[in-house]
Amino acid sequence: MRILLLDKNHPLITEQLLAKNFILEEDFTSSYDEVCNKIENYDGVIIRSRIPLDKNFLEKAKNLKFIARVGAGMENIDIPVAEKMGIQLINSPEGNRDSVAEHVVGMLLILMHRLFIASQEVKNGIWLREENRGDELLGKTVGLIGYGNMGKATAKRLSGFGCKVIFYDILPNLSDEYATQVTLKELKEQAEILSLHIPLTDESYYLIDGPFISDMKNDFYFVNTARGKNIETKSLVEALKAGKVKGACLDVLEYEKSSFENIEGENEDLQYLLNSEKVIVTPHIAGWTVQSKEKLAQVIVDKIIAQFA
Repeated sequence: MRILLLDKNHPLITEQLLAKNFILEEDFTSSYDEVCNKIENYDGVIIRSRIPLDKNFLEKAKNLKFIARVGAGMENIDIPVAEKMGIQLINSPEGNRDSVAEHVVGMLLILMHRLFIASQEVKNGIWLREENRGDELLGKTVGLIGYGNMGKATAKRLSGFGCKVIFYDILPNLSDEYATQVTLKELKEQAEILSLHIPLTDESYYLIDGPFISDMKNDFYFVNTARGKNIETKSLVEALKAGKVKGACLDVLEYEKSSFENIEGENEDLQYLLNSEKVIVTPHIAGWTVQSKEKLAQVIVDKIIAQFA
């Protein structure tokens, strides 16, 4: 099988697939149109986020047997068209779930214990104790939306901090030793921390908006390591200013490019997030560790070999 690699990944992908006699071509620079013009020559494609695999792309990929995304989210692919064409879709959420879970806990600790603020103050000769009194995770009720690989890994960590973890998911009967499944109404009534672990779909676009935030019974901390467009930024900013959202941990932003490589444009809401002491922002790196790079790649290779070698 001829496989086209469109993004740089861990070298084990190339090494192990070559060892199984796959024919590989790396192309990390060609434009969308250039790739479209040659995609019919390949049986498989391995991607991250650089190029969208939309309807036009897939219709030109007449011989494609599989699309492998090194990561979890698949919104860069026109899934209905791919499925209609019989193209196998492969991703690797198992590979970075632990990284995401640790990132969630890390951001919450930094925010709730004012670690970054206090550290910067001391480095600037300011010694404030009462003003930097923290808020403990112990005893908090954490509500997760989405209980797949990321949600489960996050629940496992937070349960170890003495949190009560509840979750809402569209699939039934997912409760385990770390978290209890509830209705969305129950989650809104109980959660003191809200964390998103969902893909970006038509149903989850702006899932968290003004009415959703108003329905939350408690003032709460908000965490998003999923996709920036899962929440309406304008509503988040309004809730932060009003105190309904006590603080936000954002690894993803509504204004990211589709390739996740940077932010597109500037506006008042974005500037508020970037300047507020109540907000922790990181550049879409929750699943981005030394270990996850290797694990993501290994999961993809194992799935390709299992189905096509």
